[in-house]
Amino acid sequence: MANLYDIPVQRITGEPASLADYRDKVLLIVNVASQCGLTPQYEALEKLYSEFRDVGLVVCGFPANDFGAQEPGSDDEIASFCKTNYSVEFPLFAKIAVTGDGIHPLYRALIETEPQAIGETRSGFRERLNGFLRDKHNGASTNPEPGILWNFEKFLVDRKGNVVARFSPEITPDDSRIVSAIQSTLAV
Repeated sequence: MANLYDIPVQRITGEPASLADYRDKVLLIVNVASQCGLTPQYEALEKLYSEFRDVGLVVCGFPANDFGAQEPGSDDEIASFCKTNYSVEFPLFAKIAVTGDGIHPLYRALIETEPQAIGETRSGFRERLNGFLRDKHNGASTNPEPGILWNFEKFLVDRKGNVVARFSPEITPDDSRIVSAIQSTLAV
């Protein structure tokens, strides 16, 4: 499996980058979307970033249009939306696929490394999403396990580039399980 630091990504502004730019930092990698019922999580993500960035946390937002076409905008439109509506200062990257045949190598590596997400309501959340998709999108369904369930799934990566936890989308960034995991990972 590829080292996360070796996988090329692109900043939302178009410049090539890699997660090696954040070596020795704790990363919270999140697939984001601006037209999702979970979009208000941007506010809690920015609050986490603001609270913990001085001690080494970097929130990394990866827009994806894989679920319900809830991220249709261009990278410029996404960046503007995030800044205008949620004052996002954490790094945003170019829109990628987090599922399907075109899945970005970063997400392939994240899923392979941590196939199980934390979230006791994950099966209930999956059922609600499947109902939503059947009603709105001609019988589509969510991604099967261990794939990304929906927008705002979160991966916590330690200072050495190891995935240490994965959180289901319905677990908000300010949930005590995420905050505690970040604090523990920062302390190591």
